Parts: sequence; C-alpha cells; structure tokens
Amino acid sequence: MKIKSLILVKFTILIFLCSCNRTLDKPKITSGLWPPVEPYETGFLKVSEIHELYYELCGNSHGKPVFVLHGGPGGGAWPVMRQFFNPEKFLIVLYDQRGANRSKPFASIAENTTWDLVEDIEKLRKHLGLEKMMLVGGSWGSTLALAYSETYPERVTEMILRGIWTSTQQEIDHFYHGGVAGIFPDAFIELLISLPDTNRRPLPEYLLELLTSTDSSIHKKIADAWLKYEWRISDIDVDVKEIDDWCSKNDSYAFSLIENYYMANHCFLEEGQLWNNLDKIKHIPVIIINGRYDMPCNPATAYRLHQSLPKSELIIVEKAGHGGEVIMNAEADAIRKLEN
Repeated sequence: MKIKSLILVKFTILIFLCSCNRTLDKPKITSGLWPPVEPYETGFLKVSEIHELYYELCGNSHGKPVFVLHGGPGGGAWPVMRQFFNPEKFLIVLYDQRGANRSKPFASIAENTTWDLVEDIEKLRKHLGLEKMMLVGGSWGSTLALAYSETYPERVTEMILRGIWTSTQQEIDHFYHGGVAGIFPDAFIELLISLPDTNRRPLPEYLLELLTSTDSSIHKKIADAWLKYEWRISDIDVDVKEIDDWCSKNDSYAFSLIENYYMANHCFLEEGQLWNNLDKIKHIPVIIINGRYDMPCNPATAYRLHQSLPKSELIIVEKAGHGGEVIMNAEADAIRKLEN
C-alpha cells in the first residue's frame, strides 16, 4: 500500500487507520509540516472504572499548551498530527479517546458518549496541571472541541477547527441518506447492497444493529462496507482498488462500530445543541477550515459557524475534499498564526 497516497486521499481516514492496524508504517512528511518529533512523555490516565486513556506529550514542556482532538469518533492520535506544530513553541498533547487506538479497552462503546469525552479532556487537563489550552480538532474533533469549549469556556484560549461537524439531523441525513448519495450514487448503492435489508432506515441505527449483532460473521462485511463508503466520498481523487486492498489486510471493525454508535445516538447531543450555546464561546478566537468539496462536512456548516462567531476566521480550501495535503497544509499554516 502506498502510504503517501493515503495521506493525499483522506487525512481523517489516515488518522483512524492507526486504530485499526497499530503496526501501520509511519506516513511520509508532506510539504507544509514540521519534521517528525517523538514524545518526551507517554502514559495512561484512568478516567472511569472501565476506561484508561493513552496520552503523549511532545514539543516544549514549557510551551503553549495545545490539545489535539482526533476524528472519527473511533479514530486515534497518529504521529503525523505532532507535525502540525512548531515543537519549540508548543506543548503538544495528543491522546486517544475512549475505545480508540491505544486507549483501553479497545473498541468499547460502554460508558462512551460525547459528554464522557468532554469530561475526559477536563480530567486530562487537570492531570497535566494546565490552566488553559488551545484546541485543535478536525471532523468529529471539531464537534468535541465545540462541546468542550461550551462547557468549559474559561479553559480555552483559541481553537482551530477543520471539517466542521455539529451533528444536526440535517448533517446526519446528508451524510447517510440524501446529499452525499446524490453526488456519489455508486458509492451509496454499493453500501446498500452490502446490507441484508437495503430498505431499512435510518441507516446509522441499522448499521449499528448489524455491527453489534450476535452473528459476528457479518461484522467484517458491514464494517468494510461502511469504511469503503466513507473513504470514497471523502476526497476528490480516490483509488478504489487501494481501499479494497487495505480492507483485505486490515480490521475496520472498531472504527465503523464506534462511529455508527455515535451517529445512531445523534452524537449524544440535542438537536441544535452546539448552535444554541455558541454565545458561551463568542469571545474565543477561532480559525475554521473546510474543503470546498468536503462531502461528509458540508462547507455551508463551516460558513454558518463563521457567521455565528464574531472572532472567527474562515478558510475555504479550494480543490479539496475532507482531507488531503492541501487541507493539512492549511491547518499547519493556521496553527503558525497562533504560535504566540
């Protein structure tokens, strides 16, 4: 498999590949990122009777604290995420959310909700003895950043949000049922024909039912079908054979399970909840980044968020989908603006 092409296909997919196959080779550096850096500290933080979070600290121990919130839900903190930050300027905190990657137990959806994850950020902040921090989150990470900042606005200095997802019913329907299917009808039909009942709706609930079925023989088929669908819709130029090759060698179950578990539960948010609480974070500087052709995360949502936050800047990246090198470079450039 060509690792560099994975980066160019979809950054969010690359992030969760690590949670599906922990031995995957480290991706090559793209043009706008800092050189690789290794953690100076790693550890586990017990956040409940069930869950322990893996975390790592990189960069300058006395630098500006930044928490990196990975995508998914169900992805993981990938080494390339360290390279978005000047290691001389930032104390870089990466961690794996509940059920993801190196956190324990792996692939667990027990005691795993948005609000559990919000409190996990706060517990990790306290554990590290940090007063305030910058938040950087992409895709699902943007949702979690908004939920945390609205709960603890006094703890957030700035935010960089990429690929905006606020989990409204319109966004979920666009992702699973309507808008994306109109642009990628072939990918959508391929997903449907993998299901025992092609007419069952809503799809998030049905996919979760299949992925948690006692008939474990169907888990791989359904997980791969979901992974292929999301991967195909996430960028402008996708190699379908590469997706098939990856699925034939790797396990997509954990990511597909956790993501559909969250979507089936509306990400544990009331309809419009994040929008209704934006007044709490209007004082926080925010840089919003979205690909012009981002199918999962419609740029209209990013534009609406920018219009709602007076201290925000909006960057629409042309000729880009949900990820890829141009998105990664835009994110790294945005972070440079907030080094001091």
